[in-house]
Amino acid sequence: MTRTVATLAAALALAIAGCGGDDQSSSSSGGGATATSTPAAQGGGETLKLSAPADGALKYDKTKLKAKAGTVTIDFDNQADSVPHAVEIEGNGVEQKSDTVTGSTTSVTADLKPGTYAFFCPVANHREAGMEGTLTVK
Repeated sequence: MTRTVATLAAALALAIAGCGGDDQSSSSSGGGATATSTPAAQGGGETLKLSAPADGALKYDKTKLKAKAGTVTIDFDNQADSVPHAVEIEGNGVEQKSDTVTGSTTSVTADLKPGTYAFFCPVANHREAGMEGTLTVK
């Protein structure tokens, strides 16, 4: 019995140590910004940060994002109080869209395989005005 408890305690300690990780940042280009990446909750993937400026301009702070294959979430911060924005991920059979927000935050999550995806604002003509980018998944 004592040996079983000791074995279980050692296994638990190893499991907890294995859950720790290094929170690495994934760099992206476009405006010289960096996308902060953290491991996603389920099977690989990442959480990426994206925002729109407070002045209501039809652009994101980044035009290129990179992520690992798996469950990828884009946390989006629309800092503009008067212009609604959202984020949609599209490509390779995937089409996922966040809620549309004004002066608030939202997110969109998709299970992504390696490849290239578009992300864009699906509100009115925002994509056509240049509010789009590329998400590369490896």
